[in-house]
Amino acid sequence: MKVTYNWLKDFLNLKIPPVELAEKLTMAGLEVVSLEGIAGDFVFEIEITSNRPDWLSVLGIAREVSALTGAELKIINPKEPKLKTRGLSPIKISVLDKKDCPFYSGRVISDIKVGPSPEWLKNRLELLGCRSVNNIVDITNYILFESGQPLHAFDLDKLSMRQVCVRRAKLNEKIITIDGQQRSLDPEILVIADKDKPVAIAGIMGGAETEVTAGTRNILLESAVFNPILVRRGRQKLGLQSESAYRFERGVSLGAALSASLSATGLILKSASGKPCGYKGLGISKLTNPVINLDPAYLSRVLGTVIPILKIKQILSKLGLQVKAKAKNILAVKVPDFRPDLKLPVDLVEEIARIYGYEKIPQTLPAVRPSEGIFDEKEVVSGIKNTLCSLGLHEVITYSLVDRALLAKSGIKTSAGLVEISNPLSCEQEVLRPTLIASLIRCLAYNLDQQQEYVSIFEIANVFSGQDNSVQEEPALAIALCGANSFLTGQGLIKDSICLLHLKGILEALFNKLGVNSFDFLPQDENKINIIIGQKQAGFMLDLSPQVLGSFDIKNRQVFLAQINLKELLNCINSGKKFLSIPRYPAITRDISFVIKDDLAVKDLLMAIEEKGAPLLRAAKVVDYYQGKQIPDGFKGLTISCVYRLDGRTLTEEEVVPLHNAACSLLEERFGIKLR
Repeated sequence: MKVTYNWLKDFLNLKIPPVELAEKLTMAGLEVVSLEGIAGDFVFEIEITSNRPDWLSVLGIAREVSALTGAELKIINPKEPKLKTRGLSPIKISVLDKKDCPFYSGRVISDIKVGPSPEWLKNRLELLGCRSVNNIVDITNYILFESGQPLHAFDLDKLSMRQVCVRRAKLNEKIITIDGQQRSLDPEILVIADKDKPVAIAGIMGGAETEVTAGTRNILLESAVFNPILVRRGRQKLGLQSESAYRFERGVSLGAALSASLSATGLILKSASGKPCGYKGLGISKLTNPVINLDPAYLSRVLGTVIPILKIKQILSKLGLQVKAKAKNILAVKVPDFRPDLKLPVDLVEEIARIYGYEKIPQTLPAVRPSEGIFDEKEVVSGIKNTLCSLGLHEVITYSLVDRALLAKSGIKTSAGLVEISNPLSCEQEVLRPTLIASLIRCLAYNLDQQQEYVSIFEIANVFSGQDNSVQEEPALAIALCGANSFLTGQGLIKDSICLLHLKGILEALFNKLGVNSFDFLPQDENKINIIIGQKQAGFMLDLSPQVLGSFDIKNRQVFLAQINLKELLNCINSGKKFLSIPRYPAITRDISFVIKDDLAVKDLLMAIEEKGAPLLRAAKVVDYYQGKQIPDGFKGLTISCVYRLDGRTLTEEEVVPLHNAACSLLEERFGIKLR
């Protein structure tokens, strides 16, 4: 979009230099990509965003300049001319579909004298890169650039039966446009037609047969509002581009369509000696002005700064909006029809911020208000999924319907509690799954068949059980691990073979993330470990037996699974988080390496260490686990790292050594460990 400095001065008493004005426009969102001084004037080339069709006019830019500089905007409302009805028959106008053309008007002007345009008009158009044609065509172009409303002038005497119809083109209908090219039309293109044929492509380009020439004496001046989508599709299909289409496909306002016709008529009567002989308008006749309620307190929260209400009113008024006080601290803002982009209070906030100046808004850190907790079950489940994915697992989704054979292969008893389907679609959809384990094993086996070395998957879904003619449905979480995870280090590729401890570590990390304070793992037999959450058994971990592995054709591998009643888990989560400051003083770390029997629970050892290490002991955890040639059968080697620290000062060796030695002695006496 191009606009000249002197043209803006027709609407404003400008005192700001062009270079400074270009800077202000750019800072407000109207990027001035070039500023050129030509023939005593300055031409601004402005990059216009697609949602601001009101900026595609000198008047629209002048309105922005008024808001930015405070200069008063001068708008002259043209008056309806007195009609001279003698000598011409009336024009007949029809619109077949109001959705295609919400408004159409035609104004008849007779006895015009077509000739060269005045020098001032030629100069203004040429500065914007528009070639002068004749006074009538130049006036329509001039009003287009000034108001943003495209106009078109038809030679009235060349319209068959003096009829104009806005309709869709017929299939294979032809028209020669004013560029001399013949265009083939179809029903997706909107046209202006007389009684016999199309005379213009609506909103895009006029036809050569009815264009204004030196011999034209009577004209029909068109001003309309066309469907933007229809104009854009027609332009793209025909491969045409014009200043009119550029504006119509972004949307023009009814107010501009009404005033532009009058403004052009006034110029034609003045420069072409015409006589107004008739006017007809169809479609929308009243402007619609929606109202947006704006709370200044909301504006302050969004922008992070306080703008006085008086300043808010001034900015919005300068932009052409009407502002009234609706209630205490609430502003009722009436939106003009040339601003269809303003729909919500946040849109008004953006307008105020643009004109007020982003550079005036102070840079501040946003206030962080930690939430008290997450109580929505869907959010918690989503958090569980994110946590498991961050631990390297992949989510799978399996069918709720399974077959009895799959359950039997998985080692799951099917004698009672199954919910059967009365009319299963296939033998593989006989019952609702009582567990996720069977489906997860099948999924894992499939991935192993695809040559996957490491499979780590999980699923959260409902399981079903039947009892006393009723169906129980409960959510469950299941995890399956198999293979060896590979890591690339500075020493090369390292493979970490999965074991039951990996599965236990994943569950511990999940429980800690959810704030579960009380949980335990109690062995049931050599292949199964029960998971205790709170005081209830909530699930189990399983080392899959060779028989089950063989039934799924899984060879030379171990598969570890876990299933948890999700309802029991959700009942024990603690969403409250306590943030601790980073320690100011260093810690002293001491390790205890020893050999113990396999059947001793590490949890009991850690509790004993914490008992003796208080109050200086801050953490105790297993950092190494070993079974090999140096360790006798039935025993395991462990290393526990103990971290000692004080908050107020640095600890000394004399304070830590007695506590640490006491912890080691307690382990020897109570559990019979052998220090290494």
